[in-house]
Amino acid sequence: MSYEPGSPQCRNLIEAKENLISTMKALDSIENLDHVHKKLKEIYNELEEMHESIRIQELNS
Repeated sequence: MSYEPGSPQCRNLIEAKENLISTMKALDSIENLDHVHKKLKEIYNELEEMHESIRIQELNS
């Protein structure tokens, strides 16, 4: 992890994103799960947006 989290929220979001990445990698070898992978990626992107918002707030305070 190259980014040092500044708050418990950031640490939790980073951990959740890393867990989603691991889950997506684990599911890559299973056929017919494209729809699940897509949903997980959407969730990852939503968490990333939340994380970015928190980072911006922390930088501005």
